[in-house]
Amino acid sequence: MELNTTNKELNSIVKILVVDDREDNLFSLESILERDGYKIVKALSGRAALKILLSEWDFSLILMDVQMPEMNGFETATLIYEREKLKHIPIIFITAHHYGEEQAYEGYKMGGVDYIYKPIDPDLLRYKVSVFAELYRKNYQLMMQERKLISMNRSLQKEVEDRKSSEQKIKKLNLQLLENNDQLKTTVEELDRFAYVASHDLQEPLRKILIFSDKLATCTKDVLSSEADNYLQKIVKSSERMHQLINDLLKFSRYTNDNYGFEKTDLNVIVKDVLSDVEMEVQKRNATIIVDQNLPTIWAIPSQMRQVFQNLISNSLKFSREGVDPQINISGKRSSANEIFGLNKKQNDHYFQISFSDNGIGFDPKYAKEIFVVFKRLHSYHDFEGTGIGLSICKKIIEKHNGFITAESILNEGSTFIITLPERIKLEDVNAENASPNTPPVKTLA
Repeated sequence: MELNTTNKELNSIVKILVVDDREDNLFSLESILERDGYKIVKALSGRAALKILLSEWDFSLILMDVQMPEMNGFETATLIYEREKLKHIPIIFITAHHYGEEQAYEGYKMGGVDYIYKPIDPDLLRYKVSVFAELYRKNYQLMMQERKLISMNRSLQKEVEDRKSSEQKIKKLNLQLLENNDQLKTTVEELDRFAYVASHDLQEPLRKILIFSDKLATCTKDVLSSEADNYLQKIVKSSERMHQLINDLLKFSRYTNDNYGFEKTDLNVIVKDVLSDVEMEVQKRNATIIVDQNLPTIWAIPSQMRQVFQNLISNSLKFSREGVDPQINISGKRSSANEIFGLNKKQNDHYFQISFSDNGIGFDPKYAKEIFVVFKRLHSYHDFEGTGIGLSICKKIIEKHNGFITAESILNEGSTFIITLPERIKLEDVNAENASPNTPPVKTLA
């Protein structure tokens, strides 16, 4: 029961055993006490009281008449207090005799706590009973509080044990995760090495196929039928496509394993070099390329950023619309984390965003993520040349630079590829796992 329980509610837990051999006395005592809300149990003799106390021992007080036939109040009190469970119950003796000090002492010796003399004064009776009722209520509240504290302590102990158990499980899972990460890293590295070695070893037989196919075509150009010559040309074209595929696989593996070479890189210089490389293709397609001259300077691997720019510009030239001169816009801007990620809290981080927009054939927006998957193509290689690795290489390079690349498009209207790179890049985030004793000091570029 809570400590703020009302007195009336608390009185209802006060249980009083009234013992007297006369029913009229019992009725009188009950009438006096019932207004206070106590629970009254009546017994017409000492033996009746003992019988009740065999099964009930939660009484707050016993009012015992001294003069009773067969067994008086003192004798009954002696037998009551022989039981351990009943020793806590205070007894008030009710008597018509005014005992001397020696006789009164005998009553106290039997276990009595007080006397009430007949004829009974109702106010005095109620007052004395209220004192012991209040003691009982206080003890009851303390007992309830103790039980509550014990229960809370058990609950807290269980919570602590559960938390310790959870922490142990988390530690175990973390260790398992670290082991799995190490195994995964080893597996990925082995796969990368395998891809590199396998691709490299495929180069030699493929080179021979191309050489001997060319010699065969030269030797038999006046002998083979047009149909046989057509088959031979298909062999040559398929071999050339295989050669391009292997070269792209080698590039993909190289960008996976190469983690060194970061330096201060001016993207304006990078884009200028790339435009020089694709100049013939730009002229051939009558393309227009507009470049923002305020591209940022970042901490990067120049050769890899050059590869990204070349892949994205070449992509825009390749996937142009028939009858429409290609137009490519390259721009850069500095953005906050709030602008990019839509965060509602204050962020001090800033990013550089470089956009490549074109007016080409575009693609269905539902493929915006799939186009960065290795070998994923949205068009047949008969329609557009390529191996489907270029955008995967871009994604891998940008992620190595702690950034990410996304794509937006409208079918038959054009596409926009957006590179997002952190303004401040810490080299330990990039190459800590692969650092060697000769690795240059960590630098941060604002």
